Amino acid sequence: MEAYLDIETTGLSQYTSNITVIGIYKQTSQGYELIQLVGDGISSESVLQAIEGIDTLYTYNGARFDLPFIEAKLCISLQSLMDHQDLMHDCWRQNLYGGLKAVERRLHIARDTKDITGLEAISLWWRYIRQGDEAALRTLLAYNREDVVNLKELKERLRGS
Repeated sequence: MEAYLDIETTGLSQYTSNITVIGIYKQTSQGYELIQLVGDGISSESVLQAIEGIDTLYTYNGARFDLPFIEAKLCISLQSLMDHQDLMHDCWRQNLYGGLKAVERRLHIARDTKDITGLEAISLWWRYIRQGDEAALRTLLAYNREDVVNLKELKERLRGS
């Protein structure tokens, strides 16, 4: 079984920033299931439960960002538990450079949250935490959902080209 993973954080440093959302788009016997762990719901136990049964994990820039961040914050080495494929490297082999959103645009992969950047995702989290802005949280979760769902689409497009 496979899964696609993307995290949202309060910044770029695994030492001074925190994970705010872990999105996992996971293959099941019935199809695919979206799991989003948020804030205090993020723990080593919740992540291990979410990835149970997964043998291949796909990310974009996950080897340099998502997986080291998870390991630093939750003491889980996902790459030691399952195969990991960083789709960014597959993109590079096909002359597709830049962040996930830039690659999505080049491949015409649709995104409703196309105006949201990583910096805006941080701002959305703080609006939710400081002001109780539920709409900001919903937007952040929609952004994360598109990240992980679009990773599956990206993988399929790369395999087909």
